Amino acid sequence: MTAMRKAIYPGSFDPITNGHLDVLQRAVGLFDEVLIAVARDSTKHSLFSVEERVAMIQDAAGHIKGVRVASFEGLLVEFAAKEKAVALVRGLRAVSDFEFEFQLALMNRKLSPTLETVFLMPREELTYISSRLVKEIARLGGNIDLFVPANVATALRERLQKPHR
Repeated sequence: MTAMRKAIYPGSFDPITNGHLDVLQRAVGLFDEVLIAVARDSTKHSLFSVEERVAMIQDAAGHIKGVRVASFEGLLVEFAAKEKAVALVRGLRAVSDFEFEFQLALMNRKLSPTLETVFLMPREELTYISSRLVKEIARLGGNIDLFVPANVATALRERLQKPHR
């Protein structure tokens, strides 16, 4: 019997976008289980609570076989060890993401030498999407339906009280 290969896809996911979901679909093809780990980061001011983000992700991705969603706090490598994960999945949208992600991967490797980091890119037409930009478009009342799952678009409009254009 072979060991189950579990990966963790960590992030704040405030909110999850179609780009995140594309990276998730790619990761599911590589691992037996992908745990979407929503960070409880007290240094960031999030639009949605951790519980709201977990619920939105479960709604948007819960139908995908091999996907689980949980929140975590503290060191990611410690959470990965507790979950018996073999890899971290990180999405790269542009070259500008790489330097920061590379630093994180090297630090995580130093802290946990057996935990690998796998970089995946979304489809080209999704590379410009970021949670920050989607929130700004929603704040200004723009149409975000192409960038996020329907449940997330609804939640953003309700939270920011902007009608759909």
